[in-house]
Amino acid sequence: MAEFLLELFSEEIPAKLQSEARINLLSSFKNFFKKENINYRDDAKVFSTPNRLVLCFKKIEREIHQKSVEIRGPNTKAPDNAIEGFLKSNLIQKKDLYKKITDKGEFFFYKKPSKKIKSEEILKSNIPNILESLSWKKSMKWGEYSLYWGRPLKSILAIFDNKTLKFEFHHLASSNLTYVDKDFEEKTKIFKNIKSYFAYFKKLNVIIDNDIRKQYIKKKLADLSNKKNLQININEKLLNEVTDIVEKPKVILCSFDKKYLSIPKEIITITMQNHQRYFPTFDKKDNLTNNFFIVADSSDPKNFVKIGNENVIDARLSDAEFFWNKNKSQNLVKQISKLKNINYFKGLGSYYDKVQRIRKLSSLISDELLISKEKIEIASSICKVDLLSDLVAEFPELQGILGGYFAEAQGFEKEVCLAVSEHYLPTGLDSKIPKKPFSIALSLSDKLDSLVGFFGLGLKPSSSKDPYALRRLAIGLLKMILENNKELKLKDLINYNCQLYSEQNINFNSKNVQKDLSEFFHDRYKNFMKEKEIRNDIIESVNINYNIDNILKIYKKTITLNKLISKEIGKDLMFSYKRASNIIFNELKNNKIELTGSADSGLFKNEFEKILYKKIHEIKKEFTNIGRDEDYEGILKTLSLAKKEVNDFFDNVIVNDQDELIKKNRLELLKMLCKTFDNYLNFSKVESL
Repeated sequence: MAEFLLELFSEEIPAKLQSEARINLLSSFKNFFKKENINYRDDAKVFSTPNRLVLCFKKIEREIHQKSVEIRGPNTKAPDNAIEGFLKSNLIQKKDLYKKITDKGEFFFYKKPSKKIKSEEILKSNIPNILESLSWKKSMKWGEYSLYWGRPLKSILAIFDNKTLKFEFHHLASSNLTYVDKDFEEKTKIFKNIKSYFAYFKKLNVIIDNDIRKQYIKKKLADLSNKKNLQININEKLLNEVTDIVEKPKVILCSFDKKYLSIPKEIITITMQNHQRYFPTFDKKDNLTNNFFIVADSSDPKNFVKIGNENVIDARLSDAEFFWNKNKSQNLVKQISKLKNINYFKGLGSYYDKVQRIRKLSSLISDELLISKEKIEIASSICKVDLLSDLVAEFPELQGILGGYFAEAQGFEKEVCLAVSEHYLPTGLDSKIPKKPFSIALSLSDKLDSLVGFFGLGLKPSSSKDPYALRRLAIGLLKMILENNKELKLKDLINYNCQLYSEQNINFNSKNVQKDLSEFFHDRYKNFMKEKEIRNDIIESVNINYNIDNILKIYKKTITLNKLISKEIGKDLMFSYKRASNIIFNELKNNKIELTGSADSGLFKNEFEKILYKKIHEIKKEFTNIGRDEDYEGILKTLSLAKKEVNDFFDNVIVNDQDELIKKNRLELLKMLCKTFDNYLNFSKVESL
């Protein structure tokens, strides 16, 4: 078997393009080999450095056996020019044809003989097409050439079975040499195989394999931080990016002036990670230190790289310090009126209007959460003022967080500062969820106001698009309610929010908003339950028309049922329910009977009817006597204990009595049992084990 090595050398390709290019290049060749029946060992790999895309197949068949294929030609009654065209396209003569009758008539056929083809020849003729098919999110054209590539492509190294694989791709001809040094392109070297290629670059300290490069950087960061008694929380996204922008990684410890540690740590970490691709460090108490790591693309014997990066971060932090000192001293309360100049969204007023709605909404929620009205109204009033600051203009991802810092610097109470800081949370699936009552009230108010506003304008998400991230807002709102164990009257809050919009001359159809948002919350609830790995049938057992005010109860019921459904309790209650519901279903299917679930005890002829009737009433009492802290596990246990009475009933009572009145009453009794069970959830949707 033969080796195949392909290297595509270009100008530096951005990290964001490299990962996708690696995937596309490897999959394109694998798909091509599968299509052409070229067998290879499944150890094919693709690598990248800033300048190189490298593809390696270590064992490929040198030739393939192409099977004999029967090719159908034109109809025997077709004109001569059609037949001649078929002969020319297949390079055959008329004597090579034979006739064959098919369902569609009589046709000429040609049997293409089997033959052996060299894999090398197939690659030569097809690699240009494969490379042409690669797509880039962003591409460049070089000079007068017509080739579009991630960055200008400069050379192609192609080796097959220790020999040069010759082909042309646009203005480039493949060869067995490549540039050795990306900075000095006059240096080239000839290669014959994969082993010599990797061995040579290893001597130059170039790590071609990006996975090995990543692990090397990660280990060096860990070793150096341990040596210096520092903690480092490696950001995986940053690590991947840094891995793809270097080929000869060198981890260097740098520092900045300690005076900048007075700036909020989020400003410093974002400056380092997002703007400079540095790794911040922390002490044993998780406090940010003035040390940080950089990953250079070469050694730094004279500390030029270290000093240069320290100068860069000093300049950036100096600017940040200036704006921090300026913005934190600007009175938040006096700036509230300036929010009138910032439009929130067309049709929904300014940010000042939004703040007024949030203030009144959070004030109403404060009654439910038993917190100070005055404090939550203060937090609501100043929560968007940081949008006016220079720092938020520079660091938009710190909206809210900086507002909390400004409030703290100006002496606002801790609960107010924290509420302002956390009011955008949660921002994603794995994001932190506000836990303090003031933070919950403000975050809920902000999210609900946005949802009501956008739904009021008819800007609901479609199945494929959600340009305003309303799904994320709804999920965040639900997670806060459910994971903080808070009961809120969402319907009243939605109606009140519509009223607040109306007071600002922004009028919605509140009934439509209520209906649409209820369905939207229900759908988001189902998605949230799937994330919690709740069984689909149990998720579906929640009635879509269920009052959204009871979403916390539904959540607790769902979680409890999912936990117990496969245990003895779950099996017993499902047995009772399904046995009764199946009888009802079969009777209703064949007869025009209307059942209300109300049995007449005066028509009972059998003691077991009375016992089951009594048991149903005992279960009903369980539902009516439930207090605020519902024992849902206890309820399911009570339902499961009905198994004995249900079994005794079916063993001793004939439901299909000859007397139609008795028969209907017994069906009503079973319907009554099912309806009682359905007070928990809709068990007809739940599958038995």
